[in-house]
Amino acid sequence: MKIDLLIENALVFNSFLKTFDVENIAISGEKFYYVSKENLRYLHPSKILDASGKYIIPGFIDIHMHIESSMIPPATFSGAALSHGVTTVVADSHEIANVFGLEGIRTFMDEKTELDIFYAIPSSVPSTTPELETTGGIIGIEEVLSLLEHPDVIALGEAMNFKGITSEPDSLIRQILKTVQEQKPFMPLEGHVPRVTGEDLSKFMYAGITADHTHQSPDSILEKIKSGIFLEFQKKSITPENIAVLNKHQLFEHIAIITDDIMADDLLEGHLDANVRLAIEAGMPVREAIYTTTYTAARRMGFQDRGSISAGYLADFLILDQLENVHIEAVYKKGKLVHSRGDEMSYSKNDSAFPEQFYHSIHCSPLTKDDLQFPISKKQNCVLCNVMQIQEIGTFTEHVQREISVKNGLLDWENSGLALILVMERYGKNGNIGYGLVENALTEKGAVGTTWAHDHHNLMVMGTSMEDILQVQEELLRLNGGYAVSKDGKVTAACPLPIGGILSDESVPVLGKQLQAVRNGMREIGYKNTNEIMSFSTLSLPVSPKIKITDFGMMDVHTHEHIPLVEDDDADFIN
Repeated sequence: MKIDLLIENALVFNSFLKTFDVENIAISGEKFYYVSKENLRYLHPSKILDASGKYIIPGFIDIHMHIESSMIPPATFSGAALSHGVTTVVADSHEIANVFGLEGIRTFMDEKTELDIFYAIPSSVPSTTPELETTGGIIGIEEVLSLLEHPDVIALGEAMNFKGITSEPDSLIRQILKTVQEQKPFMPLEGHVPRVTGEDLSKFMYAGITADHTHQSPDSILEKIKSGIFLEFQKKSITPENIAVLNKHQLFEHIAIITDDIMADDLLEGHLDANVRLAIEAGMPVREAIYTTTYTAARRMGFQDRGSISAGYLADFLILDQLENVHIEAVYKKGKLVHSRGDEMSYSKNDSAFPEQFYHSIHCSPLTKDDLQFPISKKQNCVLCNVMQIQEIGTFTEHVQREISVKNGLLDWENSGLALILVMERYGKNGNIGYGLVENALTEKGAVGTTWAHDHHNLMVMGTSMEDILQVQEELLRLNGGYAVSKDGKVTAACPLPIGGILSDESVPVLGKQLQAVRNGMREIGYKNTNEIMSFSTLSLPVSPKIKITDFGMMDVHTHEHIPLVEDDDADFIN
């Protein structure tokens, strides 16, 4: 047996006992060969590393994430993730699938990466149905069967269609769930189960879903884990009150820490390591934070070769010089050093080669003022309108109604204190435009827009003035997709995403700077949220409670009922 690397005197995390012990680690090729307290120099290692006073833990495993949320291709994401100690991910690429279908997923899978990227089949493309949202691609039974044959596919991605799961036995999502269970009975089935409780939760589980990654509360944690749901904690669920429940009931066997979505400007500061630190700050014991980002994650996905520093496992590990703040000194992947602290090369620009048509995917006409005027044919001073009310924390919305004045026969939305939001179908299929109104959005004269609109990724603009909405839409068309902000009729920030309207071909630092400018621009026009970009980008996600908008208009997330802009029975809204 050839020993390539011997690490001596390290404080090694034992995943089975959740302890740190001074051990020596022998590595041969890509795997751990022997972990022992005894002197292992008799194995004649090619290299010896003294790790006295250092901590060694398994590489982080992120089992629920979307590479596209970082707005970079896999080849760029790989180095950035490794820089933060992430050595394995399970990616649900339903964003690229919504734009380009199976071709988009295959393009991702073809990229060569140092990071181990496994895939969950996107189960909800579209997230609801083609009658409720228009997408560029659709993942049906034929596509699922094709992806099941790929060796890197190890799970079914989050099933999201609430109505299709709970009350439509013949829906596409139910067919997909049944197909996977028949073809791969041991495959993990991921769920998107926000604010689902009681019998509805049982309906999700009866369909085969066994995990949830959405926003949790102390009550939902207890109900879901008691019911048998494995919980995956993203940033917004890592709160002191939630961690207190996990600590009190010792529920760590039933959870994993994940990221779900990390944008490029946040990626500069951290990835899964940032959520580990957040969990520790919120009260989770350090050993449990490590355990739930390594071993329980591996076990959930059925990995038999990672998640522990044990003989026969892949030599994916991190060297920490400080434990409490998870201060990463070095990252090893398959026994090789891939990142040292201070190494900026991991953030380099990608060398991806996407098809030319991926750069020209925005197919909708320029807006005009006529598109932003809403005639009310009957003579009235005001009408009752349906409104999406957003919050300063999280992505959930509430359905409220507000009276809006009618001026010269037109809905006077510009002076209503609300923002107009619209979604334009961008794939050249039907030319739909859906309209809505938003409360608690913008307080200044301006607009923000994007083609990174969960999950259908049509073109979405929200603003308080016609002039700014027109400016933003024009800029998005010029960029072939991305984000843009306008204030007082002038574009103040932009972030080009020319690959499918959702990905950049820039380096992470450049993209991060562009996104930060967009965030700042949104704040300048009054947008308030702990994550402004994600809050705005999910106003179009028709599976996240309670009311969202697509190119078909506003809809109730649970019932899928269309919600008209103008509610009044005696008003004749004729646009």
